[in-house]
Amino acid sequence: MATTEHARASRLRAWMLQGLSDMGKGRPARHPVKPEPEHKGQRWWRVMCLTGVDYFSTLGYQPGIAALAAGLLSPVATIVLVVVTLAGALPVYRRVAEESPRGEGSIAMLERLLSFWKGKLFVLTLLGFAATDFLITITLSAADAATHLVENPHLTDALHDKQMLITLVLVALLGAVFLKGFLEAIGVAVVLVGIYLGLNVVVVIAGLWHVFTAEHVITDWGSALTAEHGNAFAMIGVALLVFPKLALGLSGFETGVAVMPHVEGDAADTEEKPTGRIHGTKKLLTTAAVIMSVFLVATSFITTVLIPEKEFESGGQANGRALAYLAHEYLGNAFGTVYDVSTIAILWFAGASAMAGLLNLMPRYLPRYGMAPHWARAVRPMVIVFTLVGFLVTWIFDADVDAQGGAYATGVLVLISSAAIAVTIAARKAGQRNWTIGFAVISAVFLYTTVVNVIERPDGVKIGACFIAGIILVSLLSRLARAFELRVTSVTLDDMAERFVRDIASRRIRFIANEPDNRDKAEYREKIEQIRQDNDVPSQEDFVFVEVTVLDPSEFESGLTVRGEVLHGRYRVLTLESSSIPNALAALLLHVRDTTGCIPHIYFEWTEGNPLANFLRFFLFGQGEVAPVTREVLREVEPDRDRRPRIHVG
Repeated sequence: MATTEHARASRLRAWMLQGLSDMGKGRPARHPVKPEPEHKGQRWWRVMCLTGVDYFSTLGYQPGIAALAAGLLSPVATIVLVVVTLAGALPVYRRVAEESPRGEGSIAMLERLLSFWKGKLFVLTLLGFAATDFLITITLSAADAATHLVENPHLTDALHDKQMLITLVLVALLGAVFLKGFLEAIGVAVVLVGIYLGLNVVVVIAGLWHVFTAEHVITDWGSALTAEHGNAFAMIGVALLVFPKLALGLSGFETGVAVMPHVEGDAADTEEKPTGRIHGTKKLLTTAAVIMSVFLVATSFITTVLIPEKEFESGGQANGRALAYLAHEYLGNAFGTVYDVSTIAILWFAGASAMAGLLNLMPRYLPRYGMAPHWARAVRPMVIVFTLVGFLVTWIFDADVDAQGGAYATGVLVLISSAAIAVTIAARKAGQRNWTIGFAVISAVFLYTTVVNVIERPDGVKIGACFIAGIILVSLLSRLARAFELRVTSVTLDDMAERFVRDIASRRIRFIANEPDNRDKAEYREKIEQIRQDNDVPSQEDFVFVEVTVLDPSEFESGLTVRGEVLHGRYRVLTLESSSIPNALAALLLHVRDTTGCIPHIYFEWTEGNPLANFLRFFLFGQGEVAPVTREVLREVEPDRDRRPRIHVG
């Protein structure tokens, strides 16, 4: 019985961790792994539908949010949103596509500007806001899908108090899809987006028909607007003030850049210059923005003039489903039900797009920083984590679409603001004065919008701060737990270094770990004498010095290149560059053992100072108490003491 349970547990563990990479847990590879051949990609308009399930699905709730925020002024405020979209967000992300053609996005652009720990902490902060954006996309989309289901006239009596339960079920179903094994089905996205946009065209045409056939509707709206705001300048001023509340309509641009690797390029494209892929992505971003802008203006107009204001409020029939309300009202319940089904499907698939974004984004950074548990490399455990967090967010916001709007807008605006700042810096470095000024103005607009949104709806920044704190805490604990892993992915020796190793392997392999100072003749002569005295090594034995230079101690995994040189005509020295001295030395020793078949010896001297302080130096700066940490890394990698390289400390 116990054997059966153990077998089941093993199968469950293997299923959960399927696809888990063991990089960093074992020895470095002798030869770099060849990358898999790049797939051909898809036509840009098909990939646009993949991003469209997120971007276009906001039509399900954006008109209602605009009506609540701006009232009768909703169409004017939406025009401001469209201007910012086409003249601000679109140029920014077209430039991002040029700067990060492999889908790294604006976070990677900013990462390149900062080094060491400040760069890592900055990226972790942006990842916190990205997690806010994607997770709220999942929960908000599920909540709005539930709203469309609950408010359907055929189901409202049976489901009127089941909003929370339905939302949780939809989030759970989304998680179940990814646990089963999710592959981004662009064909499904094309079908969903095609049907959804087609149905919206019908609703918009029907709405405009009723507006223009009932002339008093426009007259009544214009009179009420003038009575409420006075003149056109006052209307524009108010529209500018309420614009931050409409920021949800800017979502989708970061996703559009993230899917760049799926865009088909030209035959002449290279990895360094994928011109065709960049051109296709620009068409993707522009077409999506233009389509969405047309729909935003049209839908905000017809929903404002045709739907009573009270219906937009909480508990109203148009709350969170303004276009569905019009579909039922003017095209009948049969068409309205079809529209509801289409809306529910695309909103649910928008959550799938966001989940895929999370699963692609987090492993791109955290494992490379050593700031994720080893199991975080596998998809299924992370799906469970994100699903549970989705449950928590849904419960906190009571599955309310309006309540989650602030958090969603904050995540979207922070990412767009960071992208605008990134392209401003890129344009300045490229010496493009006019573009620098233009992007700086756009950055100021988005920063203003972000600040206003945070002040008016602080829930977003609070949720974002919780994600940031959680990510930083888990990341630092993970880095601490993985401190003694072998973090070198490959070891490469140049010809001179290979010659040193072959020569010394014919006798006994003895290395001396040396912290380079003046690198003069006296330094090496005195070091050899000290090692011989401390360790009672015969004078006829010879040594090879090993010197490690720490470049960026905040990096976790990297390849190791070893160069050999002869100093002062007699001292052989191997020089290495790494993020950590102990890990680099351990990787070199294991590589020499595996290539020569001999057990190498390495000699250290004890480091002066407090052991705890030295460990913190190692953790933060890759230095510190080198000898015992090198031995511990070797012990973690090689459990067989007879095959473990020898550590000598005097």
